Amino acid sequence: LRIQAARIGGVEVPNQKYVEYSLQYIFGIGHTTAKAILVTTGVENKRTKDLSEEELTRLREEVDRYTVEGDLRRFNALNIKRLKEIGCYRGRRHYNNLPVRGQRTKNNARTRKGRNAAASYGLGAAVVSDRLKIR
Repeated sequence: LRIQAARIGGVEVPNQKYVEYSLQYIFGIGHTTAKAILVTTGVENKRTKDLSEEELTRLREEVDRYTVEGDLRRFNALNIKRLKEIGCYRGRRHYNNLPVRGQRTKNNARTRKGRNAAASYGLGAAVVSDRLKIR
């Protein structure tokens, strides 16, 4: 009887992938951090299903030293909330759902700004252009 997925850092990481990539399923652990964890714990980069219980325990203990998952999400949310409360430029940009890092907004900021007014009302381009004509 084999376990379908190993549980590390409160996340079920996939069994079929190599440990280096499995660790990246945890929010807050990227490529570099995953490699560092493997080096620190001395665990060989093999498929997750082939790890011994002792190796899994070492990985869990090392991941617990990092701020990951819910704690990291909460930390980020509180930082954004703080920026909004003090009313700084970045906070106002977050509040207005606009790009925060100096990108242009005349064109191309659709992901942050959302759909345009005409599209949200379900009007096609032809209907909008008729309404905008000078009479």
